[in-house]
Amino acid sequence: MRGMCAAMLTLQAIILGLSVPVLISVEDVDKTLALTLGLGLAVLCVVVAGSLRRPQAYWIGHAIQVATIALGLLAPAMFFVGAMFAALWFGAFFLGRRIEDDKARWAREAAEAEQAGTDDV
Repeated sequence: MRGMCAAMLTLQAIILGLSVPVLISVEDVDKTLALTLGLGLAVLCVVVAGSLRRPQAYWIGHAIQVATIALGLLAPAMFFVGAMFAALWFGAFFLGRRIEDDKARWAREAAEAEQAGTDDV
């Protein structure tokens, strides 16, 4: 789960960084605001991607998705881009959690089978 979520946040950081020139030149957003929001969220994505060992980081990742969608208030295309990344994030989050649960179950079943095999001898 951590690897897939980190990959999504890394890609999202790139897109958020690339959104700054669009915010400034196409949407006429103030440079300071565009740099603060775009690059601030991009840096936050990278920091959170590196700290996904902690469960709290996933909550921050969820908040980043909301903030990315909210950028649509400044550049309407970000509604779509934000929704796309939110779908990818939540897909990676839930699919990754399911894969981890399955791996843990398989390991537990293998250990039980091994234990049962040594008890018979």
